[in-house]
Amino acid sequence: MMTTKAATVIDYIVQRIADEGVQHCFGVPGDYAFPVGDAVDRNPNIKWIGCSNELNASYAADGYARVRGAAMLSTTYAVGELSAINGVMGAKAERSLVFHVGGIPSYQNQRLRKTMHHTLGDGIFDRFIDISAQAVCSHAVINPDNCVIEMERVIAEARRNNQPAYIVVPSDYAQAPVTPTEVRPLTLKSNEASLKKAVAAITERIKNAKSIVALPAFTLSRVGLQKEAREAIEALGCPFATTSMEKSIIDESHPQFAGMYSGVLSAEETRKIVEGAELVLNIGGVSFNDETTMGFSTHLDPARFISIALNDVRVGDQLFGSVRIADVLAALAKLKSGAPRYKRTPAGNPSINGKPSDKITMDALYPRYAKFIRSGDNVVLESGSSSFGVPPMTLPDDVQVHIQMLWGSIGWATGATFGIALADPKRKTILITGEGSHQLTANEIGNMGRFGANPIILCLNNDGYMVERALEPNPDWSYNDLAKWRYADVPHALGCTDWFTARVETLGELDAALKAARESKSGAYIEVIGGRMDMPKGLAFAHTRLKELYGETI
Repeated sequence: MMTTKAATVIDYIVQRIADEGVQHCFGVPGDYAFPVGDAVDRNPNIKWIGCSNELNASYAADGYARVRGAAMLSTTYAVGELSAINGVMGAKAERSLVFHVGGIPSYQNQRLRKTMHHTLGDGIFDRFIDISAQAVCSHAVINPDNCVIEMERVIAEARRNNQPAYIVVPSDYAQAPVTPTEVRPLTLKSNEASLKKAVAAITERIKNAKSIVALPAFTLSRVGLQKEAREAIEALGCPFATTSMEKSIIDESHPQFAGMYSGVLSAEETRKIVEGAELVLNIGGVSFNDETTMGFSTHLDPARFISIALNDVRVGDQLFGSVRIADVLAALAKLKSGAPRYKRTPAGNPSINGKPSDKITMDALYPRYAKFIRSGDNVVLESGSSSFGVPPMTLPDDVQVHIQMLWGSIGWATGATFGIALADPKRKTILITGEGSHQLTANEIGNMGRFGANPIILCLNNDGYMVERALEPNPDWSYNDLAKWRYADVPHALGCTDWFTARVETLGELDAALKAARESKSGAYIEVIGGRMDMPKGLAFAHTRLKELYGETI
């Protein structure tokens, strides 16, 4: 690629990000970032999406990147970028590629060590760059001369790791002409010799294994390789299971789906298949964290694993570097296993129970949610009760489930819902959240209405932080209480006057509201009243595993 016209530095940056498939920029304006906003506004390929604060914007960008493969976030120096760091770090933890573009004071004022706003007043301007850089896999401070080269380096590294990148540009440099430089975008490829050795080692293990199970990881959805993973699993004929982080990554009606693996809370057949397999194919890097393992209640032998990461393969004590996962999946799709082919009819959901006049319980609520969710929906689950209540339910084919199980920042799901809905407007986006998390980021609902995102929001009001009450011996500490919002009134107060809203206390009211929400031409919001200590089975079990989760009391 060769720059042939004297575009400004910031125009080049914005267009180069747009070239990566990004059509929206989430952010909050600020004077040091004015050049960024100006460049987005005048670029026909990307649209500015103003958010209520930078944290919400970073969550929205994370959600957007999960669907589109990449996202853009704009913040101003110090006060803006520091507010966004939690969301950007969560994207790093869970492999969402967000291009975080920061505007900083002009190079001239930095050199003169002027005392400027948003600083500590000490004339030092680069201290926040080091902080923001910790939340990404690559970063660059851009000037006219390095702009083209550095953008290609940063983009390639972000793509290689599928993690955020931080691009920072002084406000005067942003508006200067970019120095034309000849450079081509880097194409990420496997080292052929290393790939050949990795495939040979995998083939040998598969050939000799009497039983195999595949565990497709959440990373596959981030890099758009679900189809390739499914084809590899089909070729091998082995069963596959998922943790809650991979909910619906491959359709659950698939005859090789062996169920959700969650340690001792797994179905007995699922647990036997996963823990008893002679060979476990970890495809993409499953996160066996405290939540996906139900308090580390799994029994897995690492010696039985073949781990296929984004850029390397581990077989026993052998590590093969510079190997791209797409190439490994293509090779797996050509292999045949000597193990018996697996076929299972997926189990159905619990029956819809309860009379219309009954109060809402979790046993009655989540089967209704599963029935409500349709093929083609995006489902966003907040960390907390919903992330324990929905995953055990069998969902229809072609449902995409989004959950932040590893980083687990409460409030993420409301912001992410905004980004997901804009990234994939042909699907209906459904947010299932609890009130405690929702209070952190509910102000973003106003922008959902402003930009026509129109999700369905199901907010559980159970009088406080349910997940916190579940994860400690004494659930009644005052810090687990919340301000008593009138949640169903929030959308209208924030300008979403055409949304359907309801507050429901009985199963009959819930059923009617769900029907009306699905029929709404705009957004919908249902406040669901639940019991203070009524929790899904998985969360109740977590309450019995406090020692395993947090260690012995000293």
